[in-house]
Formats: sequence, structure tokens, C-alpha cells
Amino acid sequence: MTGSTLVTLILGTLLSSIVSSVHAEGGGPSARATSQQASAQQTGPMKISIKIQDKVITATLVDNATSRDFVSLLPISLTLEDYAATEKISNLPRRLSTEGAPAGSDPSIGDISYYSPWGNLAIFYRDFRYSSGLVKLGKIDSGIEALNVTGSAKVTIELVQ
Repeated sequence: MTGSTLVTLILGTLLSSIVSSVHAEGGGPSARATSQQASAQQTGPMKISIKIQDKVITATLVDNATSRDFVSLLPISLTLEDYAATEKISNLPRRLSTEGAPAGSDPSIGDISYYSPWGNLAIFYRDFRYSSGLVKLGKIDSGIEALNVTGSAKVTIELVQ
């Protein structure tokens, strides 16, 4: 056996064992990757509605990987809790992709964001300072006054076709 044939055989065996071990440890395609692929088909601005009691808030999401992954969760019902008298927040059922996202953002009134360190949705009804890990999902178009309620609020968020 020549030296180059032996090297090829060793590299082939090593690569085969690495691939087998990745699949055995669950490193193959996941449900999250599948949902991200499905939501990646959506391009351009996306419209959503946020229903709170008898009111409807409309918003436009930006076209980024995090927003597309968020859309893959819709429709969704959440309980928004007041946080720091600045925003309404709610945990999401899973973490969202932050692929290509900036390191943080400076939210303003009406911004809909994803706070990646906690994995929660945040809707700002007051201005706030720059925050690392905050990814802008979109902006409320109309109806933000419906969030001006004390305490928690049950909402349903849907994609508008």
C-alpha cells in the first residue's frame, strides 16, 4: 500500500467516525433548523396583528432571521407582563435564531424586539437605552395605546396574510 493510499484510508475512516458521532449525539437537523428553513421562505416586510381584549394592534416586522423565526411560532397566545414601566415582555416557547443579528439595539416607543439573553419577546411602550442582545423584530403601526394597561395582558399574535 502506498503512503498516499494509507493517508486517504485513515482520513476517510476518521471523517466517517466524526459524522457518525455527530448524528448519534443529536447534531443532525433539528426541529428548530426545520422551522427556520420554513420561515426563511418569507421575505420582505411581514404584517402581524396583536389582539388584546377587544383591541387590535397592527405591526410590521423587519426581514431578518430572528423575525422569520418568530413568524414560524405564529399564531401564538402569550401573557405580556409589565417590565420596568417601559415594556411588556413574555417568554417564548423556544429560543429564536439570532443569525446575522447586530450585537444590540436602542429601542424606541413601538419597537417589538427579542431579548436573546432571556429568550423573551419585548414590546416597548417607552423609550429605552441601548441594550446588548436586543434584536429588533419590527415596529407597531397603530394601536400601541392598547398596551397602556397596568399589570399583565393576554394577547394573541397572528400573521396577517
